[in-house]
Amino acid sequence: MSLMANLYVGTSGLQTSQNALNTTAHNMANMDTEGYTRQQVSQGTRAYQTLEQKYDIIAWKQIGTGVNYNNCKQVRSDFLDISYRQESGRYAFYDVSLKALEEIEDQLQEMEGSEFADSLNNLWVSVQEMAKDPCSAVTQSSFVTRANEFLTRAKSVYDGLVSYQENLDSTVKGMVENINEYGDRIRQLNEDIVEIESGRQEKANDLRDERNLLLDKLAEYGKIEYSEDTFGNVTVLFEGSSFVTTDHVNHIGIDVTLESSVGYATPYWEYAAKTVDNKDGTKTVVSIDGAHIFDLTQNISTTNNTDIGKLRAVLLARGDHNGSYHDIVEDENYYNSNISKSVIMNVQAEFDQMIHNIMTTINDIMEKAESNPAFIDGSVGEAKDFTLFVCANESDKLTYDISDDKPAGTVPTGFTIKNTQINPKLIQEPTLFTYRTVDGNEDNDTTTKLKEAFTKEQYTLNPNVTTRNSFITYYNSLVSQVANSGDVYDSIKEAQQQTVDSVNAAREQIVGVSSDEELEFMIMFQNAYNASSRFISVVSEMLEHLVTSLG
Repeated sequence: MSLMANLYVGTSGLQTSQNALNTTAHNMANMDTEGYTRQQVSQGTRAYQTLEQKYDIIAWKQIGTGVNYNNCKQVRSDFLDISYRQESGRYAFYDVSLKALEEIEDQLQEMEGSEFADSLNNLWVSVQEMAKDPCSAVTQSSFVTRANEFLTRAKSVYDGLVSYQENLDSTVKGMVENINEYGDRIRQLNEDIVEIESGRQEKANDLRDERNLLLDKLAEYGKIEYSEDTFGNVTVLFEGSSFVTTDHVNHIGIDVTLESSVGYATPYWEYAAKTVDNKDGTKTVVSIDGAHIFDLTQNISTTNNTDIGKLRAVLLARGDHNGSYHDIVEDENYYNSNISKSVIMNVQAEFDQMIHNIMTTINDIMEKAESNPAFIDGSVGEAKDFTLFVCANESDKLTYDISDDKPAGTVPTGFTIKNTQINPKLIQEPTLFTYRTVDGNEDNDTTTKLKEAFTKEQYTLNPNVTTRNSFITYYNSLVSQVANSGDVYDSIKEAQQQTVDSVNAAREQIVGVSSDEELEFMIMFQNAYNASSRFISVVSEMLEHLVTSLG
């Protein structure tokens, strides 16, 4: 090889070493950058110059022509990426579920500084006191007052649950907007990456880092599957449906009118919804049947990957309506498939069932009491006017609940927390119900039945619970159920956190930048640069000597 050719060999070493130094410096500068992946220079040899070919020897006589800068690659593990994104999505699911349970527990145990249990206990104490002296104006007035306090606090607790339900609903729109934004950005990055890498001269590593970070964030919202084609495009499936393709994004829409009677947001695939064209060129969604993103009636299972993503967790926790005792008593299958999976609707239904049972039982006893003013004055048909609890509006007495997703038939609304109030007649005159029979005796039979009603253990929280409670123990069982569920979710969350941390640590071992390792590379490439520079100097001196000597 000529001396002039050796100059090119030295130059190749200078260029490659400089590029390697630039890459090392880039790694060091982005050591703390979120989502950054360590980059590594891949070097190779240039084509050899063959001097002599002999087939009777193992190797031909060849001379190297220098080093070649092949590419700058990212150091990643596809297996760890997939595992991390799945486990982080599962962690997000249980994190949201646990926070919902903790909030519900706070709502149940405290209400403006005092526990609801106090008002229930006060009502029970007032019943006991009235049983001692049924005809006392003091005990009668105390009973009505405590009942009013009980119902008022029950409404406050229920309203607090509804308010939290609405707060969860308000986060759904923001989550969907984030998902759509991530999808749009991933598609744009696909286009930019393909444009840069189509010349096969360089890798768009920084853009790939941004895309990988978006996939990490997207995985927190739901179950994703993705693949990269030979051109560098990444296609993404979200909850099993096509989300990001090579040329477009299937956006997620929000429905607040078609699915929920209370206007809660329901995410759906816009491309799958049924629409009608308007005169102004816009479209109106008329049905989202078949366009749902989630099937919330599925059992929560790690095996089936139905416990992944914060969006699913929020929708499950929130439910699609305000729960009432009807959700428990009407149909067991409906309860198991639609109510039990929602922590808020389940607690609302169980809490409303307790209040409904207390109000209904007290009213039934008072209606049949011998001391009921309606029996005394002969107006038996008006006995319900002398009960403790009445419908807040006259129209509620005739209201029927007919829902497409509930069993066929009409079910009377009945007493619920939302539609009931204390009888205004008793509020105005607590002694109107005298608890004195026609012959003037104390109606001890009625007060005894009221006492027994509070201690009789015949009420279950829901169809899946066999333990029976009295009015006194029901609320404690409800709070305990929420607390126990919270402990279970907390344990799962902690275990999931350890799994995520373990996978992330393994991933960081590969993609993370080590300052010590990069400093070693920097010294190595710097020495290689100096060696190439020295090689060029020696060749240059030799050329100068030859020219001078022969000149």
